[in-house]
Amino acid sequence: MTALAFHFGAPDKVAYTCRLLRKAVGSGVRVLVLSDAPTASRLDSALWSVSPTDFVAHCDTSAATAVQRRSAVLLSTAEQVGEQAPDYAVLVNLRSEVPDGFASFNRVIEVVSVDEDDRQLARRRWKRYTELGFSIQRHDLQLKGGQ
Repeated sequence: MTALAFHFGAPDKVAYTCRLLRKAVGSGVRVLVLSDAPTASRLDSALWSVSPTDFVAHCDTSAATAVQRRSAVLLSTAEQVGEQAPDYAVLVNLRSEVPDGFASFNRVIEVVSVDEDDRQLARRRWKRYTELGFSIQRHDLQLKGGQ
């Protein structure tokens, strides 16, 4: 069954997602990120400068298939998981809804900011996942100093 985790309290959702992706890629995992277009654009820019010594290989769904296959992180603005699902072990969902096809991943991570609207949307997603019979691991980033 798909492992689900909510990371609550990210002061900067894009910066936190960059760190999360760097860690995942460093462990050899391929990650599909679903987000809206403005967030995908900010994430794309931020991934170019995660740290002075790191680069997180990534592309978006408009890249050639060969480039997508070589990229550890695929950024998608789709509302649901597409054909890429079998190629990626982890889904990071930055969208406001539970994406169709999420259960085809080994792991799903929901990143939630400190913004109250974002928290409310996350509560709806949490409820939907539990209605579908999934158990969820909660990570409170405020207790960890926003890391």
